Amino acid sequence: MKKFLIGVLILTLVLVTTACSSNASGSGSANNGKKALTVVWYPNESGADMKTSRQALDKVIAQATGKKVIDKLTTDYNIAIEAVASGNADIGFLAAQGYIEAHKKNSKVLPLVVNTGGSGTLKDAVYYSWISVRAADASKYQTNGKYSLDNIAGKKMSFVSTASTSGFIIPTAQIIHDFKSQSKYKNLSQNDLTQGGKFFSQVLFGQTHQGSAVNLLTGKVDVAAFCDTELERYVDVASGTFDKPGTTYKVKSGAPEPFNNLAGKEFTALTVTPVLNAPIVMNTSTLSKQDQQKLISTLTSDKVANDKSIFAPANSSAMFFKTGKNDRFVKINDAWFDPIRKLSE
Repeated sequence: MKKFLIGVLILTLVLVTTACSSNASGSGSANNGKKALTVVWYPNESGADMKTSRQALDKVIAQATGKKVIDKLTTDYNIAIEAVASGNADIGFLAAQGYIEAHKKNSKVLPLVVNTGGSGTLKDAVYYSWISVRAADASKYQTNGKYSLDNIAGKKMSFVSTASTSGFIIPTAQIIHDFKSQSKYKNLSQNDLTQGGKFFSQVLFGQTHQGSAVNLLTGKVDVAAFCDTELERYVDVASGTFDKPGTTYKVKSGAPEPFNNLAGKEFTALTVTPVLNAPIVMNTSTLSKQDQQKLISTLTSDKVANDKSIFAPANSSAMFFKTGKNDRFVKINDAWFDPIRKLSE
């Protein structure tokens, strides 16, 4: 499954890299007089630990447009998605699935930019989805000496939200792929994986990646899905290599909430699967064409790419950080997210 997803993602990255110059559209002309822009944030980025990163991006948006920026913090993915789709927010930092859902609700919602990988291109613009178990139980999830999902059926499971790409769409696609060859599960659906008694004995939703990990570490569930970028600031590698299957992670001493009482707790990643980076999106019916162009020009500039308050040094507790020498924002179009759409079909 990992090779399958990597293949689909890489193929799409190559095909659409040359087609990312035509996404800023929509009327927006009636909104040039707006004095303030609202930016909505997912629950993962709404916490106090992300305040500095939010403020840094808000400052760039304000300087580019000359407008006041108002943050809308949320406790639910769907609230953020609906805010952009309805026009109650002009801009949002949504994961791929969140963008897809917002665009489906309102075709005027389009991608603004996305952060690249260390190459400075879309070829490595990915992060990773983990399906993990507590480290003490990891040996129970091995087949022929290798970690696998073979023994997760009947367990208690935690996802992030049904609107989460790496915390739901990717892991459910992987589970269905891995089990579809068994006659018992040949008709297994994404919906089945949301309900206790269908495949899992119980299913919880953490509402954030951090919350899903806490569900695992506190024993509420046996297995949990969450992503690397939202967990790495709270954990250290205890054994193995970061973002590799079978690696065990330990919660840092002094980790902030919600891990402040979980220092030393360990989990092991059974699977590690690439996911398209999360875009900054816009509602083109509330954001003027002039502001769209100003934002694209500013966000994709060398100045922002080299701004350490936006792209922080590696291993920083920040929303965006350097994974190589050339990380930056680039313009992107709707078609780039088609691989994620196909996984939800």
